[in-house]
Amino acid sequence: MRLLLRNVRIIGSGQNDKPTDILIVDGLIKSISQGIKDECDQVIDVEGACVSPGWFDLRVNFRDPGDEHKETISTGLSAAAKGGFTDILLMPSTTPPIQSKTDIEYVKSKAMGRLVTAHPSGCLSQGREGKDITEMFDMKSAGALAFTDDKRPVTDSGLMLRALQYASNVGSLVMTYSDDAGISGKGLVNEGIPATESGLRSSPAFSEELMVSRDLEICRYADARLHFGTLSTKGSIERIRDAKKQGLKVTADVCVHQLYFDDTAITGYDTNYKVKPPLRSKVDVASLKSALADGTVDAVCSDHAPQDEESKMVEFDFASYGIAGIETTFSALRTSCPELPLGRLVEVLGNGPRRVLGLKEIQIKEGSRACLTIFHPDMEHIPVRENSASLSHNNPLIGSKLRGKVIGVINNGLAEFFI
Repeated sequence: MRLLLRNVRIIGSGQNDKPTDILIVDGLIKSISQGIKDECDQVIDVEGACVSPGWFDLRVNFRDPGDEHKETISTGLSAAAKGGFTDILLMPSTTPPIQSKTDIEYVKSKAMGRLVTAHPSGCLSQGREGKDITEMFDMKSAGALAFTDDKRPVTDSGLMLRALQYASNVGSLVMTYSDDAGISGKGLVNEGIPATESGLRSSPAFSEELMVSRDLEICRYADARLHFGTLSTKGSIERIRDAKKQGLKVTADVCVHQLYFDDTAITGYDTNYKVKPPLRSKVDVASLKSALADGTVDAVCSDHAPQDEESKMVEFDFASYGIAGIETTFSALRTSCPELPLGRLVEVLGNGPRRVLGLKEIQIKEGSRACLTIFHPDMEHIPVRENSASLSHNNPLIGSKLRGKVIGVINNGLAEFFI
């Protein structure tokens, strides 16, 4: 394959952002210069287009095995490509959960040879029940990049300590979800005025912040790496910021819908806004955006959680959690954080997640593997259900005008464009 990207600005790879051409031959970057003249199989020339190191989504659910009617690995990878991602980290919360070497091999085999690379994570505890640690070493040997119980908090402090110590010994990363279930209880939305006006059961931001504080102290004692996933409150961000200043080995991500929406969205009882953690206050959202800009937050994820209509078209109390937002992650981030420099934006979508996982960063230079995302930072578009690659459509951004559009992805010697 000989592919030419013409007049693109390179963002986030130590290059100046003046328009240039990039020639890609058989999956490798052969030349970067202006005015390349070459016989190519395909030429992409979109005025104002940018190219960056390929994006990496740190939190994705594809429902395979167990609930393939909501999403399969195949449809999920197609949706990830449309979202501009070259790599994704799959959560292990399937049915049954991903908790053995065989399970890891199953995921990798089903994703083999695709444009988007699927990296599996394994359960932290057996059955995600928070009682016994899984065989981390076996799963790591099979290809697991991290260990997590996804959206189930590890309530047993001793188990969390042992998991961090064991993961440290085998060179792996633990990803935690912060929530004190004894405080959050059966809360569905954030505690605040919108919850009071809607009459929906709520839980306080303190339920997240208390668990963040506990895990930071365990991390300090174990002297181990720990990643805090989907943080959503001002207090949580302040604790992570202080921990980083103190030299703790911690990283954090936020999901993009926590930057786009606040808790006023739930007053219409639209179950597409029922997420975990719940949408927070405007003050919390502002704090997340500041943390994104100053480096406290290392990555932005989609938290892609596809649900079928039967799981969402019910009363708010009984609806399943989640937004299927992998295809609109970039546009939602660009729209909600217009002041965020492009260099920082592609950092939290691309090499930031790679650093969290301890992976080699992608460089855009001659001789390097072509793992690239091509996008237009200002092109407006309206996502429509009919154009979605995902099997599920529980995305409240469908039908909204968004800024920024993915043009294509190049990875694994393959390429796909959406223009």
